[in-house]
Amino acid sequence: MESLTSVIRQVPIEHYLFLSFVLFSIGLAGVLFRRNTIIILMCLELMFNSVNLLLTAFSAYHNDPGGQVFVFFIMLVAAAEVTVGLAILVMMKRNVDSVDINQLNRLKW
Repeated sequence: MESLTSVIRQVPIEHYLFLSFVLFSIGLAGVLFRRNTIIILMCLELMFNSVNLLLTAFSAYHNDPGGQVFVFFIMLVAAAEVTVGLAILVMMKRNVDSVDINQLNRLKW
């Protein structure tokens, strides 16, 4: 059975660059143009995953495990972001009865 590194090297690096760019662009557009907090959190996760894909591809192409270590830390940050984001979302739903991002100004003291 082939290793993951050899499978990744069979695909040209340009394909990984293009896919990562498309995923990051979709995530960025979702963060900038959507108002629902859940969708914004999902778009942030999409942006994190596009960077993870690119770091993994470059790490495999250059035989350097440093990129995969960065992927691990990005996944930790993403898990913390989801935890904090969902806590804020629950607080918004309780206090404002909406998950619209524009309603955050009602949470001021």
